[in-house]
Amino acid sequence: QVQLVESGGGAVQAGGSLRLSCVASGSIFSINRMGWYRQAPGNQRELVARFLTGGSTTYADSVKGRFTISGDVAKRTAYLQMSSLTPEDTAIYYCNYDHAGVGVFWGQGTQVTVSS
Repeated sequence: QVQLVESGGGAVQAGGSLRLSCVASGSIFSINRMGWYRQAPGNQRELVARFLTGGSTTYADSVKGRFTISGDVAKRTAYLQMSSLTPEDTAIYYCNYDHAGVGVFWGQGTQVTVSS
């Protein structure tokens, strides 16, 4: 089992920045299994950014060049640095841990609200 706790959400004006954090606990951990998703009202949950096997990363086209995913293995923490935020980035952001053969786990979500 893996437990995920996000923090760092909040309200910010367009053009601002936020950094989200996700701490993983449990008996199994690999930073390469972590990622960030978001869900805006009326929309499906979508990938924002995640680590891939081998340590590479992937991003949604809408956030490329503005968001950066990073991790601290010792702290079992994944971060999402978000810059140049727009109202379209308003959503609940979820941390995800996806480990084949173990399961898929989600955090409780953290709200990000960007005002124009």
